[in-house]
Amino acid sequence: MEEQNENRPQAARDEAAAAPAACPPGRQHCRISDQETNGKTSAASSNDFSDPIYKEIAVTNGYINRMTREELRSKLAEFKLETRGVKDVLKKRLKNYYKKQKLMQKEYINGDSCYDYICVVDFEATCEEGNPPEFVHEIIEFPVVLVNTRTLEIEDTFQQYVKPEINPKLSDFCISLTGITQDIVDKADIFPQVLQNVIEWMRQRELGTKYSYSMLTDGSWDMSKFLNIQCRISRIKYPSFAKKWINIRKSYGNFYKVPRNQTKLTIMLENLGMNYDGRPHSGLDDSKNIARIAIRMLQDGCDLRVNERIHGGQLMTVSSSIPLEGAPAPQMPRYRN
Repeated sequence: MEEQNENRPQAARDEAAAAPAACPPGRQHCRISDQETNGKTSAASSNDFSDPIYKEIAVTNGYINRMTREELRSKLAEFKLETRGVKDVLKKRLKNYYKKQKLMQKEYINGDSCYDYICVVDFEATCEEGNPPEFVHEIIEFPVVLVNTRTLEIEDTFQQYVKPEINPKLSDFCISLTGITQDIVDKADIFPQVLQNVIEWMRQRELGTKYSYSMLTDGSWDMSKFLNIQCRISRIKYPSFAKKWINIRKSYGNFYKVPRNQTKLTIMLENLGMNYDGRPHSGLDDSKNIARIAIRMLQDGCDLRVNERIHGGQLMTVSSSIPLEGAPAPQMPRYRN
C-alpha cells in the first residue's frame, strides 16, 4: 500500500557493481559485430579495470549510446529480448545484457549466486481521507506473490484479508480506495492467525530451507511502518523473515538511473512499456504488478538484492557490498510480554 505524503529514504548508492543476487537464467551470447565496434575507442581513466574485456564493454556502450530507438529495438529483437520501454530503458537493457554475457564468459559472474525466489508483498491497511497523524493503520489485506527467478514467472500467490481490531469499522474512503468491504473484514481472521497462515504457506514451498528467497516491496513503508505497527498492535514480535527486503523503488532508480519521482508503480510500468493489470490498491493486484516489474528488471540484467532492513524498529539501508544472504526459514514470532 502506497502511503500518502511518505518521505521516502534517499536512494542507496549505485548498485551496478554489486554481487549478483536474484538473477535471470542464462541466455544466448550477445555479440555486437566487429564492423560495429571497429575503430571505436574509449577514453581510459585511472579507475578502468585492466582486463581488456572492460574496454570492449566500454566501446560497445559507446556504440549503443549512439543508436536510435529503432536500432535498439531491432538489436534487442535479434537477441529475443523485450523491445518495449522508453529509449533509456532500451539502452540499459542492451548494455547490461552484453556486459553480463561477456563477464560470464570470463567467469567473473557466478550464475548460481542468486535468490531462488522473491516474495512480493504489498499490504492494504485501514485509512481515512487525508490520513490524520493520530490515525493508527492496521493491515486488512496480506498478499504474497511468489516469483521464480529461474523461470522468470509468477509461480504462486497467497491472499487473505485481516480483521482490524482498533478501528474495526472501515471508513467510506478506505472501502472506495481498496475495494475491501466491511463484510469482508468482519468475516476475516485477526492478524496473528493470518500471519501463521502465511508462514505455513511459505513453509510448504520450502522457502528458507530448500530454496533461498527474499522479500520485496514497493517502497519501505510496508515492512518498516505497516508490519511494524501491526505487530505492536497484535502484541507479537516482528517476524525474522521480514527484517530485510528488496525495496524495488531503490533498485529501479539505481539500475535505470532515474530520480525518485520516476519510481512510482504506474510510472515504472509505463517506462517499461507495460500497463497496470487489475484494480489499483488491491493488495494482490498491486503485488502482481510489482512482480511484473521485478521480472522485467531481471530480464534486463538487474541484480535484485536486499537493500533495506529494520533494526530496533528503525529503517536502515543495507550496503550492496555485503555478502548475499537469503531470508531465514519463516517461523511464527513469539508474543510480547
